[in-house]
Amino acid sequence: MDNLEIYKLTPERLEDFLYFFENVAHTDNKKWDRCYCINYCAANNNLTAKFKNFGDPLVRKKAAVGYINNGYMQGYLAYMNGNVIGWCNANNRNDCLHCYGWKNHIANKEIDRKTKEKIKSVFCFTVAPDQRGKGVSAALLQRVIDDAEKDGYDCVEAYPNKEETDMYYNYVGPFGLYKKFGFESVAETKYRLVLRKTLR
Repeated sequence: MDNLEIYKLTPERLEDFLYFFENVAHTDNKKWDRCYCINYCAANNNLTAKFKNFGDPLVRKKAAVGYINNGYMQGYLAYMNGNVIGWCNANNRNDCLHCYGWKNHIANKEIDRKTKEKIKSVFCFTVAPDQRGKGVSAALLQRVIDDAEKDGYDCVEAYPNKEETDMYYNYVGPFGLYKKFGFESVAETKYRLVLRKTLR
């Protein structure tokens, strides 16, 4: 994709992030409308108490704005011809062990603990409906790996579903995507595989 550009999420890109989740990301899935990807965010453990009723998209938006402006939410935005078409949530694993998504979908006795290893976790991909199947997620994952290596991470970890599911619940990324990038299975939870790509 020659016109695809990928940028790290920063407070300066907040408006692009909000626009994506309000107008692009889930136009074909109203159930997840304006999710703002707040389930996988380091701030969940400390700031969630400040917000009530996360079922309200306006509450989720307010939380996302605070998370991004304070650097708690980490990830990458993909642009095509200047328009945001994709998102990848990639954060420090140890910062997310108490977030809602980790506790409810990934955690188990085998992996839910602090480690001296520096691990970058890939939690979510969201791609515009008309851009799916064109390599956007692969480009985002490559950027995550490249930056993690530059930033001194020991490995990149991912959590695809153990069984194939509908495309919406495949937001974690398909097993085949990670296999192409050399990820290997190191553990599993009730519903997920735990995959790793060693960087050093």
